[in-house]
Amino acid sequence: MTLHERLAALLSAEKDATATLSNAAAFLFDEFDDLNWCGFYLFSRTENCLILGPFQGKPACCRIALNRGVCGTAFSRNESLRVADVHEFPGHIACDGASRSELVIPLRGGDGRPFGVLDIDSPTLNRFGAADQETFEALARAIERAVDLTVRFY
Repeated sequence: MTLHERLAALLSAEKDATATLSNAAAFLFDEFDDLNWCGFYLFSRTENCLILGPFQGKPACCRIALNRGVCGTAFSRNESLRVADVHEFPGHIACDGASRSELVIPLRGGDGRPFGVLDIDSPTLNRFGAADQETFEALARAIERAVDLTVRFY
């Protein structure tokens, strides 16, 4: 079974968004080497910001303003951002000082608008290449298909 098939199988039986995203974060954190944080930030319409969702790693920032840091910027642009050195990214939010590189992928609903982001951090400079980005984007599409936005969301 491929990585994508294993993730899809893991997520297929559950409809609750929190449970689905929790298992997805744990799966990705366990499957990939050299990560120090992997999880989700979800958009709150009522607060107009990203709020911490299920994750693996050290405690993190609870709220991220739109257009702020890598997560807020990726969400606002509705595009993936791969950052080789987070210390060179203007406005980077340092939740874990050990993080050196980051990959953030918007999660989109059926209408194409983002409802959150998948955030992956590494303590290694330039950890994520183009192939990593393609892999994580494909996995994010599987996560999008598994999350039922009508069951539970902000």
